[in-house]
Amino acid sequence: MPVEWQDTNTQGATATLWPNRSLPRRGFVWFFAGTCTLAALPLIAVLGTPVLWGVLPFFVIALGGLWLALGRNYRDAQLHEVLTLTPKALTLRRFEAKGRIRDWQAEPYWVKVEMHETKGPVPNYLTLKGGGRVVELGAFLSPDERAALALDLRARLSALR
Repeated sequence: MPVEWQDTNTQGATATLWPNRSLPRRGFVWFFAGTCTLAALPLIAVLGTPVLWGVLPFFVIALGGLWLALGRNYRDAQLHEVLTLTPKALTLRRFEAKGRIRDWQAEPYWVKVEMHETKGPVPNYLTLKGGGRVVELGAFLSPDERAALALDLRARLSALR
């Protein structure tokens, strides 16, 4: 699960949440090399003919588009959230892909973990309510991961109170 808890001391913990990455960097290299190889095989038949120069720009454009799309996916996946739980404060920091950081803080005693199983925009929509605001937690997680996170967070908040 792309959620990692670290207990900072006896009364505090920090959770880091990140989106699932199904294609690691090493896999990206292998995938791109294999795609280039398989896409270049038909070009062998037109080597030395003027047809090659008509097909080659489209080949380069297609591979360039694939490279840019996968690069954009990796940049967007830099998004992550850090949830810090202490007896005095519950802090959520969201680090977005373009460098923007969003902060939310509330007193843990008053924070309510809400799981909207069907009424949210996605199944198992997870929100934190407190400090006069409602914030979404783990938007990039799967429904099962959000449900497990909600149970874990409720247990930690109960133990802290």
